[in-house]
Amino acid sequence: MPDTNTSTGTDTATEHRPELLTITEAAHIVRAPVATLRYWRHLGTGPRSFRLGRRILYRHDDLVSWINEQRDHDEPTGA
Repeated sequence: MPDTNTSTGTDTATEHRPELLTITEAAHIVRAPVATLRYWRHLGTGPRSFRLGRRILYRHDDLVSWINEQRDHDEPTGA
């Protein structure tokens, strides 16, 4: 049985998802090589990212928004 929060009915695994992701974690989410994310960052076309000290970080919500934008701008297939 999955561990759920009984007061909200939400999965506790999603509640503990990190808000800030490294470039490796972000690459895993968008299913692209780390080098591709670096290239997109260079071009300014990839998901929103920022530098914190020496690290490049991504907010999970920014990744989800960027993925949704890509889907919404994609041309429909088949017709």
